[in-house]
Amino acid sequence: MLIARARNDRAAARRIADARMLRRSPESQAKDVARLGAKLKSARERNGISVRGFARSVDVSPSLVSQIEHGLVMPSVGTLYAMVSELGLGLDELFQEKPKHALNGHQTPVEGARTSPVRRRNDREVIRLADGVRWELLTPKPDPELEFLYVVYEVGAESCNEDLLVRHGGTEYAYIISGRLGVRIGFNEYELNPGDSISFDAQSPHRLWTIGGKPTVAIWAVLNRSGDKRTRRTHWVRAGQPGNENAAKQQSRKSRRRR
Repeated sequence: MLIARARNDRAAARRIADARMLRRSPESQAKDVARLGAKLKSARERNGISVRGFARSVDVSPSLVSQIEHGLVMPSVGTLYAMVSELGLGLDELFQEKPKHALNGHQTPVEGARTSPVRRRNDREVIRLADGVRWELLTPKPDPELEFLYVVYEVGAESCNEDLLVRHGGTEYAYIISGRLGVRIGFNEYELNPGDSISFDAQSPHRLWTIGGKPTVAIWAVLNRSGDKRTRRTHWVRAGQPGNENAAKQQSRKSRRRR
């Protein structure tokens, strides 16, 4: 099976991914984590939700919420989706604008205060998540209906723990530029290679992971995640039982407390 073959790659792959993360400057990592945590905390407080109540809603421990908000850890892809869904945020709201500086040292608008339809390659906003996942925003301004991303899954990266699947609103579309990506949707598993594409209902429990010894690079789009009226929340599902959300709660909470 695909899982068995990917598992053989993953032990060595994880060591490579850890080494790559260590090569990033500690200052850069700390800024990324602190920036994201502060935005999540601000949104939670604006909604009048306590840390304990928020943790219960997204099915993680209060200590993990506190650690994320204080910039001590980065959430996984699945955990971040659960948080932004509960807070009613679009992913573009989490990206940090990078204002350019004029020669006199003052900040200047980026591409005409984002009135330009162009997003330059060296001007993308970036979020680095746990387990070696990186999202780069491709839209030049917020779009309430579309999350359009350049995505990198480093060697050994995964969207959530191997024993879990995640489901949320919207429809996902992806095109693989390089590397190989494993995708599980319900009970079905797929291996995507360069040039392959995929689309699926994000309400279906799913999980993503890198296959082999090279990073996976893809163009990713999520349509109507926050506007999907079928569900407002992100749900965790145990991998062996993709339709049984209640049975997954205890296992999912236990798994993510270790993150």
